[in-house]
Amino acid sequence: MFPIRDNNPSLTTPHITRSLIALNVVIYVLTAGLLETPGFLETWALIPVVSAPETFVTSQFLHGGLLHLAGNMLFLWIFGDNMEDQMGHLPFLGFYLLSGIAAGLAQNLMSPGSPIPMVGASGAIAGVMGGYLLLFPKARVDVLLIIVIIFKVIPVPAWIVLGVWFALQLTLGAAVSVMEGGVAYWAHAGGFVAGLLMTIPVFLKLGGTGFWSRTSGRPPNPQARYPERLSSIPKVRHRK
Repeated sequence: MFPIRDNNPSLTTPHITRSLIALNVVIYVLTAGLLETPGFLETWALIPVVSAPETFVTSQFLHGGLLHLAGNMLFLWIFGDNMEDQMGHLPFLGFYLLSGIAAGLAQNLMSPGSPIPMVGASGAIAGVMGGYLLLFPKARVDVLLIIVIIFKVIPVPAWIVLGVWFALQLTLGAAVSVMEGGVAYWAHAGGFVAGLLMTIPVFLKLGGTGFWSRTSGRPPNPQARYPERLSSIPKVRHRK
């Protein structure tokens, strides 16, 4: 299952979310050819065994490939606008950066001696996902379900999509001692928990469980309606 959109348009223009996406894309274009340059990752990526303070931020804006970038920006686009809507623009920016820092600290804690450079916005975006889960557990998220050659988009409650994702990070994080296969699982888990915890004051300000009661766990705005697309594959009748 792969999330492709939620059905919850924000009430305000998500300037910070859009700016973060644009900034990540621009930095990727400018640095894509520099990742193999000697000293580049040592300077800007987060390396647990070194843990240079500034790299807890700079590493959030570097990506190891186009798919890495595209996947992260898709998740930020899906979940970021509603969080920015509830928090406000500048508070959301601080929330995003702090989530990324917490993600780096979590990875450092679990693998303090690792010399493997860590890059990517996924830790910060995991924080956005954790906050989204607290505020909108019943929001409808459309996921692309792929079974062999069958492709189908189905609506799934956010608590299932995000809960399964978080459980997967914990499971895989416990299965490996260091970053394996290019994925920092504990950074994802740490960012998610940090984002959820930092969203608690917003949740309480909105009314806590009373906010859930008023909104049924969904964003307090009209649900988006997407047109149903019919298959372009013609039906073939079989002759007897």
